[in-house]
Amino acid sequence: MTVLSCSGLGFKVREAELLHDIHLDVQLGETLGIVGPNGSGKSTLLKLLAGLRTPACGEVRLGGARLGDLSRRAIAQTLAVVEQQADTDDAIRVFDAVALGRTPWLSALSPWSSADDAIVNQALHDVDATHLSQRAWRSLSGGERQRVHIARALAQRPRILLLDEPTNHLDIQHQLGILKGVQALPVTTLIALHDLNQALTCDRLAVLDRGRLVALGQPLDVLTPQRLQQTFGVQAHYLIDPFDGARILRLRPN
Repeated sequence: MTVLSCSGLGFKVREAELLHDIHLDVQLGETLGIVGPNGSGKSTLLKLLAGLRTPACGEVRLGGARLGDLSRRAIAQTLAVVEQQADTDDAIRVFDAVALGRTPWLSALSPWSSADDAIVNQALHDVDATHLSQRAWRSLSGGERQRVHIARALAQRPRILLLDEPTNHLDIQHQLGILKGVQALPVTTLIALHDLNQALTCDRLAVLDRGRLVALGQPLDVLTPQRLQQTFGVQAHYLIDPFDGARILRLRPN
């Protein structure tokens, strides 16, 4: 079942075309990775799918509805996004920053409750940040802030989660933990990744090159040596990990 889709999607800044004629259907419950060289349009595509930017052409559909016809509140009750450069200068505690994820669900008839406290605490636990809950946002490192951003998105309780290179600034332990945790969630996930070996763990991959979707399918089917040479400009071959039999990419410059 398709839960998020786009057709004929394009985006320009002045005369520069950043995305061209993107057609994509995201299936319920899958983890869809988006990969491509720097400047290929990964972040722009995620922002268009989240409704944070308006396309120059084409449309995005959330479920069966046009994204442009939905209110921000309705979108936020279904879809959460973690941007690559999200930040704030507000004097705020970590708990309160994560609690912002509950905003789409609060109203005069549904004020903050103990259930919201539990959701925020669970989100902090899921990213290994419970011990940070009373810390000031300004005191956090870049990696700690990234984990808190992800916790805020989880507190939103979305059905669809969009993540733009979420492992940036994280040490290797938390990179692996975040990816494993996100993939275990009962949500549909779109995740832009820089590390191609991490991308191999996704259900499907969309490969972008200079604003165009050039490949879509299962990771081993699309990240072929030929595609890696053509799109990323590197030589590649696969190794077999003797520990678990998984395939690992070995990349070399031309």
